Amino acid sequence: MKRQTLRMQSVQTPIIPVVGELIRENPGVISLGQGVVNYGPPPEVGDQIKAFLTDPGNHKYGLVQGIPALLEQIRIKLDAENGISVDGDSAVMVTAGSNMAFMNAIWTITDPGDEIILQTPYYFNHEMAVAMADCRAVSVPTDDNYQLQLDAIKAAVTPKTKAIVTISPNNPSGAVYPEESLRAVNTFCRERGIYHIHDQAYEYFTYEGVTSFSPGSIEGSAEYTISLFSLSKAYGFASWRIGYMVAPEHLYESLRKVQDTNLICPPVISQWAAVAALEAGRGYCMPHVAQLGEVRKMTLEKLSQLDELATVPTPYGAFYCLLRVQTDLDAMTIVERLIREHKVAVMPGFTFGLDEGCSLRVAYGALEQHTVLDGMDRLVNGLQDICARS
Repeated sequence: MKRQTLRMQSVQTPIIPVVGELIRENPGVISLGQGVVNYGPPPEVGDQIKAFLTDPGNHKYGLVQGIPALLEQIRIKLDAENGISVDGDSAVMVTAGSNMAFMNAIWTITDPGDEIILQTPYYFNHEMAVAMADCRAVSVPTDDNYQLQLDAIKAAVTPKTKAIVTISPNNPSGAVYPEESLRAVNTFCRERGIYHIHDQAYEYFTYEGVTSFSPGSIEGSAEYTISLFSLSKAYGFASWRIGYMVAPEHLYESLRKVQDTNLICPPVISQWAAVAALEAGRGYCMPHVAQLGEVRKMTLEKLSQLDELATVPTPYGAFYCLLRVQTDLDAMTIVERLIREHKVAVMPGFTFGLDEGCSLRVAYGALEQHTVLDGMDRLVNGLQDICARS
């Protein structure tokens, strides 16, 4: 009998492959869809890989939690950049990307039927992971600027709530949550005896003097705060699949069970590449972030031409803009027409939990300065044309 389980029927279909297939069917499309950067890893990574291949022992399984050299580099980075000291109350685990870190956390802290609070718009893979664990994602709307609404978060908590999830800088909105907002969520989690899962995959991508705050740095927060990080964005490391998490020590044995069953160990070759990347450090990343800052300016200038057709809350982080388009057309119809008629691709907002109205996520991280004008012209002209004819 061929059918999906009830559990998997409840999981949304990932939209990126759907949009990707539309792009393949329409050659010449400029993609403002998937969240990737336009640069690769530091050159030191290549040297590290050559050294890796000379040691036959590197082709065997590694430790479940990660190789010691990478764990040490992560501890140094966390202490220096995030203010997170990994001590007896917390532990670090290397994962195959921060998506796996989130899955590890959900499988570890929940039982079927439990609830996880997500902020809308949410990162779709988080919502999917919660559904796969036979749990319920409780969506709490952010405000008109995609900022946290603490009263709404508090009102959503029930006896089944196991965690509140925050992402800052945010995917898909580009919002950066102020330190005071994240401290307030973290304090509330402590008071209610639930976990605060905080995703900082875009921690380096902030602009105009805005900074990213790590709730895991709050004194006394180690026992209930789970911090997720990734090399995919900042180090141009997406295909290498390396992320890491800092979690309470009392969860560590369960996290090891989950990771050992699902992965055995993170890819060792990728871990050694990550060692080289972290040794190159933030200094490698920031010139690229500065260039993306210029692309961001150009993107916002072009989007301002939409005038009253679309609302674009100013993003101060990541490399996304989340547009609210004034149209009766549904988001997927516009996405398909933009690809077929105007050769530009964006992501529909419904995949991020925005079911009302028409929202579109624009990702500018993969654009070069010389291509951003073309891509944004296609988007702006396309939206004006499609909405005028609707």
